[in-house]
Amino acid sequence: MARGTLRIYLGAAPGVGKTFAALGEARRRAERGQDVVVAVVETHGRPRTAEQLEGLEVLPRAEVTHRGVTLRELDVAGVLARAPEVVVVDELAHTNTPGSRNAKRWQDVEELLAAGTSVITTVNVQHLESLTDVVEQITGITQQETLPDEVVRRADQVELVDMSPESLRRRMAHGNVYPAERVDAAMGNFFRVGNLTALRELALLWLADRVDEGLRRYKSEHDIDHVWEARERVVVAITGGPEGETLIRRAARVARRNGDGVLLAVHVLRADGLAGASPDTLERQRALVESLGGTHHQVVGDDVASALLEFARSVDATQLVVGTSRRSRWARAVRRGIGGEVIARSGEIDVHMVTHAAAGSRGWRLPRPTTAVTWRRRWLALALALVGVPLVTALCLSAGSVLSLASVLLVFLLLVVAVALVGGLGPAIVAAVIGGLAENWFFTPPTHRFTVNRVDDVVALAGYLVVAVAVATVVDRSARRATEAARSSAETAMLASLSRSVLAGDRGITSMLEQIREAFGLNAVSMVERNGEDGERIVGECGGTPGAHPDEVPVTDTLLLRLCGRTLDAGERRVLVAFAEQAAVALRQGRLSAQAAEADRLAAGNSMRTALLAAVSHDLRTPLAGIKAASSALRSADLALTDDDRAELVDTVDESADRLTGLVDNLLDMSRLQSGVISPTVSPVDLPAVVHAALSWLDDAQQARVALDAPDDLPAARADAGLLERVVANLVGNATQHAPTGPVDVRAGVAAGRVELRVVDRGPGVPRADRERVFAPFQRLGDAPAGQGVGLGLAVARGLTEAMGGTLTAEDTPGGGLTMVLSLALADAPAPAAMA
Repeated sequence: MARGTLRIYLGAAPGVGKTFAALGEARRRAERGQDVVVAVVETHGRPRTAEQLEGLEVLPRAEVTHRGVTLRELDVAGVLARAPEVVVVDELAHTNTPGSRNAKRWQDVEELLAAGTSVITTVNVQHLESLTDVVEQITGITQQETLPDEVVRRADQVELVDMSPESLRRRMAHGNVYPAERVDAAMGNFFRVGNLTALRELALLWLADRVDEGLRRYKSEHDIDHVWEARERVVVAITGGPEGETLIRRAARVARRNGDGVLLAVHVLRADGLAGASPDTLERQRALVESLGGTHHQVVGDDVASALLEFARSVDATQLVVGTSRRSRWARAVRRGIGGEVIARSGEIDVHMVTHAAAGSRGWRLPRPTTAVTWRRRWLALALALVGVPLVTALCLSAGSVLSLASVLLVFLLLVVAVALVGGLGPAIVAAVIGGLAENWFFTPPTHRFTVNRVDDVVALAGYLVVAVAVATVVDRSARRATEAARSSAETAMLASLSRSVLAGDRGITSMLEQIREAFGLNAVSMVERNGEDGERIVGECGGTPGAHPDEVPVTDTLLLRLCGRTLDAGERRVLVAFAEQAAVALRQGRLSAQAAEADRLAAGNSMRTALLAAVSHDLRTPLAGIKAASSALRSADLALTDDDRAELVDTVDESADRLTGLVDNLLDMSRLQSGVISPTVSPVDLPAVVHAALSWLDDAQQARVALDAPDDLPAARADAGLLERVVANLVGNATQHAPTGPVDVRAGVAAGRVELRVVDRGPGVPRADRERVFAPFQRLGDAPAGQGVGLGLAVARGLTEAMGGTLTAEDTPGGGLTMVLSLALADAPAPAAMA
């Protein structure tokens, strides 16, 4: 059976019309004669979206019960039994109710596609898994429902449903997205212009990447290897040399000159793993590329020109920027270099050769004589050469006429190779020269004279010397590169370990200095911070204090390392600086963490003081003003008050005093919680009795709206009866206040071995992102009427609950509203170690 096709309407933000567009596509397919059904569509009360459902067959949903609540989900089995050609499934990122056929709705859709049914669905860009961290940074909201990007990338068609931020906000203001009571809060939070603009940009960029990916896949499937200039892409080759910044800026200007051109910088790493450029320089050039809006890439290859062109073609580059060679004109005359090779093989890619200040500055230079062996091995190899040549000569002479001159030369060549393996190039050259002289004296006619009569013997001796030196050079270079590669690998592993430690924040400055000391075999290492005004101070040390004349290695403008022990060579000092920079990062990270913690503490204190002042200056004054006004009217001799008027004024004084008492009690409770002085007296408590006592705190109208549902065999809970009464009163009072027209249900039961009390209202509810914020002190989320409290009710309720060993959380009420879940231990359960 052929797999069904998947068409996704990708929304830049909620409310842009993706469900409306999906239903419009379903209607068009139905009009063309296809069998189309609707499995799941969320209209969110939008009349125009509901109108699109008219005339379409809507399948019933499956009912799933969880924690006593019945919810409706996609009926996968029903859709498979109906077997339509096309099915509409809204909200692809939806998380199914526990107990459903699959955990996520996109898994339901995969089943339908595998059965041959085509699916039309919708998803918002903020639900893509790769973008959740970016969306959280932009909007401050953590997305709880996500789906893998690969699900959307595998879709046969993805259509972006977009709308300008201003148009979307106008739709909201007209009530076309949310009910009127939710519009102000939404426009002031998630639907700010900046948020919508950023989300729109994310959607466009993500979809552009998918288009690029589809284009590359199409070219690969059809064996198309030439560049398609669908978009201007400028690749700049950087080597880590001094010309890098010039090339990057020139390439950025070329990209900008073409409007929306893309800048890509590429550095080719040698396949042997040996670093040919300074890591610091490459890092600075990478940062420059990213600051100019480009991306940085690294590829590996022996042939730099081939690697550059292969990368350029893989990204459909239209232009390639390379720098002119830093070699001299004589060197370029012998070999045209990387730039020449790129131009010769670039094909349809335009190549820009950019001159720079470092061009032609290298000139002809002899390679720096370096070796991979110790002095001890070199002396040993020299001794082997001095002893081995006489020994080999004696062995060849004892063989007499059995060995020809060619065989003798081969034996001496093997000795040269052995010397090269032990001591490197220098001793091998010594062995080759002494061996050549011995061959001439003892084995080349006329013997016992440094002369040669025959031309072929001259050629043989000269060939021996050339081959011996060449082989010794190759062996020495291989040994040197193997040693360098092993050292580079060890340095890279150590730097990677340090970097991971710094990022994880699990190492202090002393621990990192200790690793530096051990890695370089030093006696003592200390990091010193210099300040022009305060002198210097040691910020970390290990292995004791360096002696009177320590070696100093600058790390930054203000930090340096003081070393005691052996003297490091230039290569080791370069690596040491990289290690020290990681230690400096760890030092800065520790300081920033301390500053952040202190700033958070000060901010929390300032926020608390500001909120308390606001509460005292406004919310507490409101009941005081009511008491003052009512009492003044009662005392006034100028007013002719009836008995009803006096009774109403007395009631006003009484209500205002009760409100004031509640506010002050909450402030005092919050103060006691923050001071940690609450010590609850925990004992078995009859939960329904506590609820009835708490309802007496409410007025008659509020009590009439509250319904208690508790089983007769409900076990006792472990709690402090007085504190629990305060908690229940706050929860029920809060529910009646924020859901002024609907009923409030108080349900008691046992779940997961604990007693649960659920206070259920059917008000406007609280967004998922604000669930924890409602428990913060002095936080009303802008939805409380002025003068109705200081935002401490839920904060005090959670604090008192946790003091009794319980938990207080918020959940959605099915159908709309908020449910507060109070969970307490059973009275016969083992007591926790600490109750306070």
